[in-house]
Amino acid sequence: MRVEVLLSWSGVTPEKYEQIRKAVNWEKDTPKGAVLHLAAFNKDGCQVTDIWESEADFNNFVKNRLYPQVTKAGIKNEPRVEIIPVHEIFAPGLQRLGN
Repeated sequence: MRVEVLLSWSGVTPEKYEQIRKAVNWEKDTPKGAVLHLAAFNKDGCQVTDIWESEADFNNFVKNRLYPQVTKAGIKNEPRVEIIPVHEIFAPGLQRLGN
């Protein structure tokens, strides 16, 4: 079952996010089960919304690819994570997003 992962990571700046993004290389080496990734920033830090094929796929990615690079980047706190079943996805115009 597809899941939505809501992740709130205080103190993570756009610069740290980009450092981790480059090191993990999820855009060119797509993790098994990744469906969608959206990152935004507010005054508190990084806010991520992901869609994964399963919670197990997300947990595998975090354990084996993400957290090793987070540690190397010097980030010591952990994010607040909520995982909930996906009911529906509608994304018209998604191709226009991204940097």
